[in-house]
Amino acid sequence: MFRSISRLTHSSITAADGDIGNVTAAFFDDQSWVIRYLVVDTETWLASREVLISPYAVTTPLPDLNGDKNIHVSLTRQQVKDSPDIDTHQPVSRQHEREYMNYYSYPEYWDGSDMWGMGGYPMLPLMAPSEEEILAAKVIRQRDISAADVHLRSSRKVIGYDIEATDDSIGHVEDFIFDDKSWAIRYLVIDTRNWWPGGRKVLVAKHWIESIDWATSTVRMTLTREQVKNSPEYDETLTIDRAYEQALHDRYNRKGYWL
Repeated sequence: MFRSISRLTHSSITAADGDIGNVTAAFFDDQSWVIRYLVVDTETWLASREVLISPYAVTTPLPDLNGDKNIHVSLTRQQVKDSPDIDTHQPVSRQHEREYMNYYSYPEYWDGSDMWGMGGYPMLPLMAPSEEEILAAKVIRQRDISAADVHLRSSRKVIGYDIEATDDSIGHVEDFIFDDKSWAIRYLVIDTRNWWPGGRKVLVAKHWIESIDWATSTVRMTLTREQVKNSPEYDETLTIDRAYEQALHDRYNRKGYWL
């Protein structure tokens, strides 16, 4: 099922032994466009500290974010309290991620061939690792990671980024649509009204992005203004299924990512 990041925000996070806080944003990988962490404000419990919660810890399936917005995680409050401090107002480096992953004993997804390392979903292995797997993981952990190796971006920072078509600006990023099984971001919601008076919100697929200039907060698309103007209006009350996706890609005359 597809969800929007905006619907995740303000959701409450509940550990095995009590409340943790509320979701304020998500960190996504700017290479694979997958949500890697939820940013959770612990409010008065931990003196307004923000912590990261990985989809590995989220008890699936996600609740109906239109109604019950309480997300359960397979952690304790003490685990969260003792987790490494990370500045959630800055892009997160691989070095900081490694510290976090080691603390929770999560696999390092960036060394595998799939979206989540050795799999397409954030699922921990049911069986204990073999001796060979333990040794292989140790070798991976010993690899040096540059402090400049930064690939995680905050959704609250990217919302508002300018969207450039091939022939001019078409609006700004309003939201993100993701698959709640793989946590992969599939679409950006674009608000066109600051370019097109009386315009509307539209969906553009993340694989239509040509480049992102993080310094100027600009996303460049491989689309023209006319293509966006002729695209269907995004209605957040409608379910995005494969038929909807096919119709959307047909309207843009683009091949689907699932093909």
